[in-house]
Amino acid sequence: MSRKIWVFDTTLRDGEQVPGAKLNLYEKVEIAQQLKKLGVDIIEAGFPASSQGDFDAVKAVAQKVGNTSDIMITALARAVKSDIDSVYNAVKYAENPMIHMVLGTSDIHVEKKFSKSKDQILQIGVEAVKYAKTLLPQVQYSTEDASRSDFEYLWKTIEAVMKAGATMINVPDTVGYAEPEQWGELIYKLNDRMKNLDDSVLLSVHCHNDLGMATANTLAAIKNGADKVECTINGIGERAGNAALEEVVMALKTRGDIYDVFTDIQTKEIMNTSRLVSSFMGLDVQVNKAITGDNAFAHSSGIHQDGLLKSRDAYEIVHPEDVGLDDMELVLTARSGRHAVKNSLSKLGFKDFAVEEFEGIFEGFLKLADSKKEVYNHDLYVIVENYYEKAEKNNPNKENYSDQFFDLEDLQVISNASFPSASVKIRRGEGIYKSSAVGSGPIDALYSAIANITDIEVKLIEYNISSVSRGQEALGKVKIIVEHEGEKYIAKAADTDILKASALAYINVINSIIVAQIQPQRFEVKATV
Repeated sequence: MSRKIWVFDTTLRDGEQVPGAKLNLYEKVEIAQQLKKLGVDIIEAGFPASSQGDFDAVKAVAQKVGNTSDIMITALARAVKSDIDSVYNAVKYAENPMIHMVLGTSDIHVEKKFSKSKDQILQIGVEAVKYAKTLLPQVQYSTEDASRSDFEYLWKTIEAVMKAGATMINVPDTVGYAEPEQWGELIYKLNDRMKNLDDSVLLSVHCHNDLGMATANTLAAIKNGADKVECTINGIGERAGNAALEEVVMALKTRGDIYDVFTDIQTKEIMNTSRLVSSFMGLDVQVNKAITGDNAFAHSSGIHQDGLLKSRDAYEIVHPEDVGLDDMELVLTARSGRHAVKNSLSKLGFKDFAVEEFEGIFEGFLKLADSKKEVYNHDLYVIVENYYEKAEKNNPNKENYSDQFFDLEDLQVISNASFPSASVKIRRGEGIYKSSAVGSGPIDALYSAIANITDIEVKLIEYNISSVSRGQEALGKVKIIVEHEGEKYIAKAADTDILKASALAYINVINSIIVAQIQPQRFEVKATV
């Protein structure tokens, strides 16, 4: 019978320890609500003894998110009475609260961090558990730095705190020192002893990613009997981060033949959760990050695109729809092959090209792709029309749709504290349009100036800048997400001038909206012929 794995999310505690990722009360509650929607079993909402602000945030999560018994709310305490009291007073408002405490078991922690004997540390842990049990029935005990601890002392501690009343034992690889095979053996031995002592106590692991093995170690632990995993969204956390929830969950789902376990995670909420955490914490997700990175389901290689168009299983082991994305993304670049370009043209209504015609269009595509890096749908309209004009052939595309798209001719942006302003010159077909605007900042002014010309109302959902190269001539990449009439549109652009990249991204997204408006017209015309 398949075994359930409990998912303990520590994004709001360990994840928030990333420098600069501090969340306010509202943001913590919003993320916690999304984690509940995602289906995690336990939310660790913070470290209430650290500040009044964090205490208030944990309390708010307990009250507003933990108001049903299907989710457990906890927070971290050191093995001292004042910390335990702080956790209790913050989480007690939840329907299903738990106290989580941590105390080191490795020689480094016992002797150098605490300057006490092993027996003294063990007794402190036992007394802390006994006290916590007088407050709440659910108590988790974490043996910090377990992966570098003497095994028999580690077990002696676990045995003692279990007898004192701990209901969950968490075994952390605090500094990412563990190796999957060795870690798996450790968990197997602990699981065997724990189940013989009291099989109602859950065995948990908390793995860090200092050597890039957090997910592998977590999966090895599950294979060897761990009942619960502690993770964070996008793998954020102290130093190199934690095991990424999305990686662990999708590995278990994809490789059910190996693990034969299940979680209650609603995987279609993974991308929504990832984006919310990234936005609130101001932490970009690595583009090639597994599952949640921008490129995780994007394909630009011609060989890969050809294989995917023939069979999704050729290069996809996880379907993007399973994690909340609409579909895979075939990115048209100079590396894209004929099959991918023909497929994209077909989706726009351009079909039944003669061999000579398609080769001419494909040649135009390659020339643009070499200079522009990434080719959008509106570029394809222009390429097709340019081919027929150059070849002086009859264009089956009756209208010059390319005249409906916008191109940036020039811009000037003035940034100051009083009146940030921008002026733009934009081409549309044969017309040149100019506009100026002021705004709350240089980007706001720039986008307002462009909007004056395009006259397409959009709501900016996300604006993101990242560097894709180094040095004085570094390329800046801008990604924006906008909403128009209930639909979301994404566009990117790169340039050494970040303001120009911002303008190009905005114009790309406006052109994408125009493409969406053109397509129904094309199909309607074809249907009446």
